[in-house]
Amino acid sequence: MKKNIGRYITWSLLIIVIVFMGVNKIVSLNKKKKKTVVTNKNTPPPVMVNAYVVKAQKIENAIMSTGTAIANESVSLQPETGGRIVQINFREGAVVSKGTLLVKLFDADLQAQLKKLKLQEELAVKNEQRSKELFKINAVSQQEYDVALNQLSTIQADIDLIQANIQKTEIRAPFNGVVGLRNVSVGAFVSPTTIITTVQQLQPLRIDFSVPEKYMQMINSKPQIEFTIEGSDEIFSAPIYAIDPSIDANTRSVKIRALFANKKTQLYPGAFVKVMMPLATLENGIMIPTEAVVPELKGQKVFLNKNGKAFSQKVELGIRTDSTVQIISGLNLGDTVLTTGIMQLRPESPVKIQQIK
Repeated sequence: MKKNIGRYITWSLLIIVIVFMGVNKIVSLNKKKKKTVVTNKNTPPPVMVNAYVVKAQKIENAIMSTGTAIANESVSLQPETGGRIVQINFREGAVVSKGTLLVKLFDADLQAQLKKLKLQEELAVKNEQRSKELFKINAVSQQEYDVALNQLSTIQADIDLIQANIQKTEIRAPFNGVVGLRNVSVGAFVSPTTIITTVQQLQPLRIDFSVPEKYMQMINSKPQIEFTIEGSDEIFSAPIYAIDPSIDANTRSVKIRALFANKKTQLYPGAFVKVMMPLATLENGIMIPTEAVVPELKGQKVFLNKNGKAFSQKVELGIRTDSTVQIISGLNLGDTVLTTGIMQLRPESPVKIQQIK
């Protein structure tokens, strides 16, 4: 009886141990399944992308800008003194030569003073010559001769002053150019603040435009720009002769000036021009497809493939073409840039390259 009871207890314990081990194994399998499910949820499938391998290439390009035509010389004619206009000797829009008398102010009072001084000068010259001859024979003293000479010099100085004031009543063309519209008529009283007309030199003309500062090192050693104007398909060319040595702090651009001969007077001051300026050739430039660039709040970035994962990289852009853009900094030769599926990428996202160029 005792043996049966002992056997029964032994088998019961054995069954309990087996059941306990089975339960532990089931719990362990469930935990593994849960871990597998969680791992699968945190690891998304790789994004299918295309890529481009960065390589050096020769870049020959130009930048586009807009500018303005400006007269080589331009001036608003204003009198140096107030007075009444007695002559207007120009036709609006006419070509005038340097020194041409354009406007004459009333100067009869000055002419009368000049005539009086001329008569005084004649008498003073005779007195000076007479005193000089007498001084040679000691008939007059040195002091008496000096008084006569000083009187002559004073009168001649007064004549110079009157002649200078008469010149102020004459407004002449300061250079060869074209006269603008007049703002006064004969008989009008003008002051030094009155703008009578303008004179502008149309041959040559200056072409002023600006380019971003990052292109300064890429400007050709012998720059020659091409430009077009509104209403014409003709392409004009002009050499650059001046570059502003300072950079505009507001626009971060540099002002450049070219000189256009304008021999046929095809261009007028104030005209809007579209400028194309060739840049120096880059032997080892980096160009990537435009679609690879992602704009950000503070610049641009691209995604690189590193060991099957996507990593973002900030870049600085240069010149553009229809399908590519230059990378000035941020990439190295041999980098693999992702060109498709970019909107789905996040840092360290797994990627799988379908096609590479």
